[in-house]
Amino acid sequence: MIDPFAYVGKRCVVTGCHSGIGRATAKLLIEAGARVHGLDWRECDLPLAEFTQVDLREQASIDRALTGITAPVEALFNCAGLAPMQPALEVMKVNFIGMRHLTSALLERMPPGSAAVAIGSNGGASWRERLPQLLELVGTGTFDAAVEWCERHPELLNNAYGFSKEAIAVWTMRYSATTIARGVRLNSTSPGSVQTPMLEEIEKVTPRERIDVVSQPIGRRSDPDEQAWVLLMLNSARASYINGVDLPVDGGFIASRLTG
Repeated sequence: MIDPFAYVGKRCVVTGCHSGIGRATAKLLIEAGARVHGLDWRECDLPLAEFTQVDLREQASIDRALTGITAPVEALFNCAGLAPMQPALEVMKVNFIGMRHLTSALLERMPPGSAAVAIGSNGGASWRERLPQLLELVGTGTFDAAVEWCERHPELLNNAYGFSKEAIAVWTMRYSATTIARGVRLNSTSPGSVQTPMLEEIEKVTPRERIDVVSQPIGRRSDPDEQAWVLLMLNSARASYINGVDLPVDGGFIASRLTG
């Protein structure tokens, strides 16, 4: 049997492993023979090698979680996310600021040939319109500095979910040049409409027809496994020349929007 992604025995970290894309990713990695360390604020029912509870809104919680993650980490999957109806600053902390803090620390434990990927969203596809501001944010050096920057720019957090996903894309592109110099690749994906518990929460406050606009032109929502397989591919050695990419995994929505 051919193992195309070669995860047998690899130490992988998955955030957001309790549900949705994170759970699907952790499950596929376990089935592929990886040693999976899961991170989430809720317990996970999968047979993980290790699990650590973490609150990405709090730097101290992230730092405590990091003490339990031993090197080497060969693949990092940032799948945790907070829904758009939550308080704006909390959305920014979970989706970008806390993710960046965790990733920056783990990158120091990742040997050459490793890779990290983060889940963005096609809701962050307008990053070009705010590139100067986004470069300021991703250029902040610490967790607290990023929080302070957000507090000084409340006008940019009217759609904190979209802005946080824009930040993921820009940070990925900007810092992938630094990580690849050490032999570690950094990429992100931008899913479209994915049938997860988060989407079910969004549907409680957003008309279904508005959500399903982003299900075009493919005409259906993605399931979590369809997103997880792409994450496994990007972090595998088979994708060794893919770096600094924000990959749309949206059934063609962004392509059709860009081309009218």
